[in-house]
Amino acid sequence: MVNVKFYLDKADKSKHFPIHLVLRQKDVQVKVATGEKVLRKDWDAKNQLVKETEYTHKSINKFLLFLKQEVEKHFASAPHSQLTDVKIKEKILSLVNSRKQNTDVSMVCEDAPEYGRMQKVSFLDLFAGAGGFSEGFLQAEYGNKFYDFRLGSDINENCELTHLARYNYQLGMDADFLRQDITEPDFIDNLLKKVKGQTIDVVCGGPPCQSFSLAGKRKKFDKKDDLFAHYLNVIKLLRPKYFVMENVKGILTKEGGKIKEMILQEIRSIIDLKEFYQLIHFVANLKKSSSENQFILDCYLQRLNFEKAVDKELDAIRESYIQNIENKFRVLAPKIADYKTSKTDMNFATIRHGFNMLKRAKELAYIRKKVIQEKNHNDLDNDFFAPKFDDFLVSIEPNNIIEEVHNAFQKLNPASTFKNEIADIILALEIYNYSFDECVQGLTEISKRQKSEEKLNAILAQIRLYNIEQPFVALASDYGVPQNRERVLFIGCRKDQKLIKTVPATVSPNEKVTVFEALYDLDFIGNDDEKYNYENIDLKAKYNGTTEQMKALIKKRSCDGKPNAKNGLTYAEWSRQGRLIGRFSNAKNPFYVRNSEELENILTHVVAPLQNHKTSKQNDDVVKRLDVILNAGNYNDAKEELKRIGLTSDKRNYNVLKADGQSSTIMTIPDDYVHYASPRALTVREMARLQSFDDSFVFQGKRSTGGNKRKFEVPQFTLVGNAVPPLMARAVALEILKNID
Repeated sequence: MVNVKFYLDKADKSKHFPIHLVLRQKDVQVKVATGEKVLRKDWDAKNQLVKETEYTHKSINKFLLFLKQEVEKHFASAPHSQLTDVKIKEKILSLVNSRKQNTDVSMVCEDAPEYGRMQKVSFLDLFAGAGGFSEGFLQAEYGNKFYDFRLGSDINENCELTHLARYNYQLGMDADFLRQDITEPDFIDNLLKKVKGQTIDVVCGGPPCQSFSLAGKRKKFDKKDDLFAHYLNVIKLLRPKYFVMENVKGILTKEGGKIKEMILQEIRSIIDLKEFYQLIHFVANLKKSSSENQFILDCYLQRLNFEKAVDKELDAIRESYIQNIENKFRVLAPKIADYKTSKTDMNFATIRHGFNMLKRAKELAYIRKKVIQEKNHNDLDNDFFAPKFDDFLVSIEPNNIIEEVHNAFQKLNPASTFKNEIADIILALEIYNYSFDECVQGLTEISKRQKSEEKLNAILAQIRLYNIEQPFVALASDYGVPQNRERVLFIGCRKDQKLIKTVPATVSPNEKVTVFEALYDLDFIGNDDEKYNYENIDLKAKYNGTTEQMKALIKKRSCDGKPNAKNGLTYAEWSRQGRLIGRFSNAKNPFYVRNSEELENILTHVVAPLQNHKTSKQNDDVVKRLDVILNAGNYNDAKEELKRIGLTSDKRNYNVLKADGQSSTIMTIPDDYVHYASPRALTVREMARLQSFDDSFVFQGKRSTGGNKRKFEVPQFTLVGNAVPPLMARAVALEILKNID
């Protein structure tokens, strides 16, 4: 048993005594300075800790306990060759020096002189999560351009904690963070306060996409379905040169492709308000020069004015629009039916009440949002409650209200003399709910009849603010990520910028990074274990008989995964060294904190070369089950043997990693995966490697959670699984840098 103690060495000039660690075990004796100092009166030699009379006692005691536990774990698990005085002292000093460097390093990122002469391209990251987009963008540099990170935003506390730890404390940046729901009324105001009037060149983000996913059961009226619209509201306000939206592949086929087309339509509906007057004048001239369509053209003019207004002004214009239609109906009503019928008939009541509801569309939208939140909070799905909630939500949608008014008019069965006027009222209601793009389609038909289509197209070319062709599917493994993760990317390009249609792959199909390349150097951890230091891997001992075959999988590569035998590094070496540009050469060492209080007190940071490398505690039956699955190669082939030995599981699936291939999409539950060489689940660090995060990127806060807490908490495993792979984000960022003007 190793004996680890602390003692006070000789005092310095200020009468503070350095705390030293000493360990003895048989013929090994090591003494190491811990870097901490206290007054003699504040040291409790009997209990081996700093007394409460020293105001930093909690942080110092936490560090001393961490050192003691690491030394004891090392003696319990390390091979005999690692238990020499020199090796043990090196291990302790690596932890002591890493901590000392972090407390000494300035927290302000001062750009090297060469970066002062380069062009900064500012960006912000919405729905930032762990920061996959942010990380990839900060790795990108092209010509004389690099990225300046201004702000990240997400709703969750642990996302904010991980952001602040990485970008503010570790990298020393002044990137801000806004922790708020993007659907809240004052989100835009708070965002603008944090942006402080700065121009934002690029906006990136992936609105949460569970309800679009092919991987799980889809929910009707998921509260996340409308977040695209809120994302685009930010785009309309900030007018960046480029914006990137990321989502799951399922969004392309959701509702037969209608969702994708709706998103494209909304992007093409973002207008340049500086040029918008041209369209208003055009429609006004159409109205002057035509004896037909006067009412409808007037409706189009009012509807187009929605684009220029916000908040209370927009509410007033919308209400005025419906009031004009209602006035037309009041003139028409006595012609259709007598007074008594108009007051008692249900169809008349439906029409009048429909107008009332459309005037209060804002209030109904608020109610709808709250009901959806409650529906999701109570997990109402696949039960007798859900259909009733869904029916109510449908009933207060503007489209449904307009449809009910339309049906009521048809049931009135008016004389044919009035059908044109009724058709105008119905069309006017539909125009009220049109997107800008749908307005354009309607105006185009009228322009054709008046032979003004060419002029309209010329105006539209000037007032559409963003160009986009189609979203495209990006496969993460095409960009040096050891994972076959498919994501859909929408890249909007402002009209004064070059159109980006796709992002070229950085590796060919036979050059892709393998799981073995990503993880082999981390495979020194056991069950219910945690490691804070890298250890050497003896491939010959571990893969006796297949050593050369496994070694052949390890290739020298450039940062983006492209093979580079002459000047490259292995994927594992890139992960350890880091892929950030030279601007961050003075970054602090990796550290972990549990919460924001610990983050603010740098003395409580757990500083070590390797973080997030901890395995779950799995009982003997689980280990045996995973061993059978691993030997079988996949879960289905193992089921018969598992049944025979009484180790069946209710778990739907286990994904066995293949050393010579890429992993499937990394999700948020670690025990969905079986390590390619050991009967165990993956650590957070291993999942992060498969996502292409650098080892210096530490996922903060809770490691995992379960049950209903998954609705509200975003622990480390969830942060990793939901993230955009940084190397894929880097490829996107580079393509923008190559094209941005």
